[in-house]
Amino acid sequence: MTPDSSLTILQISDLHILAEQGKTMSGVETEQSFLNLLDHIHQTYNKIDLLLVTGDLAQDPCQPCYQRIYQAFKQYHTRTICLPGNHDDFTLMKHIFADNQVNCNKLIQFKHWQIISLNSKKVGATGGHLAHSELTYLTNTLEENPDLNTLIAVHHHPVPTHSEWMDTMIIENSDVLFSLIKDHPQVKAISCGHIHQELEEIKDNKLILGTPSTCFQFKPLSEGYAVDKNKPGYRVFSLHSNGQFESKVHRFPS
Repeated sequence: MTPDSSLTILQISDLHILAEQGKTMSGVETEQSFLNLLDHIHQTYNKIDLLLVTGDLAQDPCQPCYQRIYQAFKQYHTRTICLPGNHDDFTLMKHIFADNQVNCNKLIQFKHWQIISLNSKKVGATGGHLAHSELTYLTNTLEENPDLNTLIAVHHHPVPTHSEWMDTMIIENSDVLFSLIKDHPQVKAISCGHIHQELEEIKDNKLILGTPSTCFQFKPLSEGYAVDKNKPGYRVFSLHSNGQFESKVHRFPS
């Protein structure tokens, strides 16, 4: 990579793969939808520096389920980082996604950028929480690398979506997160999954982004659970060496 070249980071989220192939959830065959989208993005982009998978890979977390996801990633030879969602078994994920190509590493560093993955899973709950160990890791990593532009990835949303039912699952201590990063100008954005819809907000001069699901989508601004008609989607980041970046959501065309 030359000093002036940009990084292409693709974020996908909320695969909700079921234990049994061919089964549907909210009217969608989640596994086939994921496979179709994965094939689409690799046909569309010649260069993907990192595939970032922000949680809820499995709806039914079990070894066969994660093995099928792993094999799907392996066939494309793209560096892939997976972090857990509230439905995932993170211990099992780390056991299966454990090679140089596909893994659950918390930190990926390039020449001008770093991507820090945080675990917001709260055991026994659907909502999000950042444990003290996660916040300490974030603090230490930012302090050790003050010159690296930083993208933070996390499953749960740290800002409200204004969907009443969804916002019961917001990261409950997100105020601590924002207090921590406010003095770190190298943090350019936080990108999450979980919400099954597009989100773009500014909080404390930080850009907060949400990414659609690879399967079914949630209806925005909804009081209760409601599925939207939007297509599956993914987010593309172009990260430049000077710290500037662009990010856009794309929807699967078919």
